[in-house]
Amino acid sequence: MKNYHRFREFVGALSSLVERAGSTEAQILQEGEILLAKLIAHDDWLPDECALESSAGYRQYLLHCDARERYSVVSFVWGPGQTTPIHDHTVWGMIGVLRGAERCDEYAWPREGKAMVPTGSHRINAGKVDKVSPNIGDIHVVSNAFADRTSISIHVYGANIGAVRRHLFDAATGAVRPFVSGYHNTSMPNFWDRSAETVTPR
Repeated sequence: MKNYHRFREFVGALSSLVERAGSTEAQILQEGEILLAKLIAHDDWLPDECALESSAGYRQYLLHCDARERYSVVSFVWGPGQTTPIHDHTVWGMIGVLRGAERCDEYAWPREGKAMVPTGSHRINAGKVDKVSPNIGDIHVVSNAFADRTSISIHVYGANIGAVRRHLFDAATGAVRPFVSGYHNTSMPNFWDRSAETVTPR
């Protein structure tokens, strides 16, 4: 049986943090990193249906969306060698690697008609948390660091990220086009059925 209580506790703590911090992004990222690191320290809670890879590309499964859309939690599943296009987020975000590892290649905001300029790259191993936002760096490519195994990360964003109008960037020309990512699941997993925990044996 999956330990869904870990995710429930995470959502409760994150909701309290967002309520306290309001629009103070630095506080959310600082304290939220600790909460996310605690969640991904255990790989026994993610529903199997939100860990399925696809040969068609990486998958993005919505796990939870705050009722006021102040944040969302998503599992990203990367098949061997799979990668994103160059993109941004327009909101704060935290990325915690649950399984495997990811590579992040960062870019500066494009200049019209010019190739995108790389600004750095780093690897995020299992158990580690990375952060993004327009204030600290928001344009990157993320890819599975492994060519022979699946990697899974848990992302937390400061909005219902699947409905946010964001941007894709052409590496050669810097051309910008809008996109909305959506999600690959049409229903969210049920973390909240605690009936089995509350039934009193006869």
